[in-house]
Amino acid sequence: MAAMSRNDLLLFLGFTAAVLAMPIWLQPFGAAYPDLLQRFMIFGIFAVGFNILFGLTGYLSFGHAAFFGVGSYAAVWSFKLLSLDVIPAMVFAIIVSGLFALAIGYVSLRRSGIYFSILTLAFAQMSYNLAYSVLTPITNGETGLQLVQSDPRHLDTAMGATAVGQPIPTLLGQSLGGFAGFYFCAGFLIISFFIAQRITGSPFGMMLKGIKSNQTRMHYTGFNTKPYTLAAFVISGMYAGLAGALLAVTDPLAGAERMQWTASGEVVLMTILGGAGTLVGPVIGAWLIKYFENIFSAINDGILRQFFSFLPDGFDSAMVAIAGKFVGEGWFLTLGLVFVLIVVFLPGGIMEGVRRLAQLFTRKPKASGKANPQPQPAE
Repeated sequence: MAAMSRNDLLLFLGFTAAVLAMPIWLQPFGAAYPDLLQRFMIFGIFAVGFNILFGLTGYLSFGHAAFFGVGSYAAVWSFKLLSLDVIPAMVFAIIVSGLFALAIGYVSLRRSGIYFSILTLAFAQMSYNLAYSVLTPITNGETGLQLVQSDPRHLDTAMGATAVGQPIPTLLGQSLGGFAGFYFCAGFLIISFFIAQRITGSPFGMMLKGIKSNQTRMHYTGFNTKPYTLAAFVISGMYAGLAGALLAVTDPLAGAERMQWTASGEVVLMTILGGAGTLVGPVIGAWLIKYFENIFSAINDGILRQFFSFLPDGFDSAMVAIAGKFVGEGWFLTLGLVFVLIVVFLPGGIMEGVRRLAQLFTRKPKASGKANPQPQPAE
């Protein structure tokens, strides 16, 4: 594989620094607590993987929550049957979700466009209903799959390790609670970003971009695009499985709600909001949506009254009444307005706005006046 260019290296180092410093620069925004930071990392991985399929190849899947849920179930079963150590669980979840994506992708990719999207949605809903009601011996139905003290955990038993109290996942015996869990998830996000960056700049990534640009023309030249689209689908599904497994690590519970169509729609919104086809955009979109979901939804009238307390009597109550429609239970309204504005004015997502600002500040001023005449040769 070719060496990274200078711009790619700077992008990767900048992204890594921003991720690792999130507990610092998110402090003024009230989002620097470990649980939310972990979700930023997990759904960032989910969005990066989805972007490999949608952003590079142009195939819009409405069923990626199925792989997210399968990754969670696989990780929890690894904790129950093998060990509380997270490494076997992560490997098992990635393999299972990859095989599941291979089976669904092989069928779904026989169609393209809206028919592909409908097929993936149908498979996701079938998976949700199977997990919710049919496969209850495996998924524990609506209650969800969780760890209990009586789980066999054969590897831990063979090595003489025993869990005292409520079983919790560990990394080589170390707890992953608090900021340790955040940095564990952050490491996987950085690795996932690096792999996606290398895929995007590789010949394989160029082929995916060509498929998105004009797949029909590639067919006419005798090029078989199916192996490439299937590979992108499987890689994207493995990313989703990894994200689902990390969610099971931070919250050792796997439920059918993680496979619902709303979860698939959420990752689509994340990718479009940040900028489909870009590397950083889907991650920013995931962070923004999770910020709205966890911070805006927690703002109540009491917080608003404190914020508008500097206004004269009467005006503060009016502002609280107006702003209250956009926070708390109304945070979806704020997110919807942001999404509409982005789609209307920045079709390329937030990253298009960043590019426009960069061009605005780096634009060279036009030379004023006429150019100096060239000296005429002496006669």
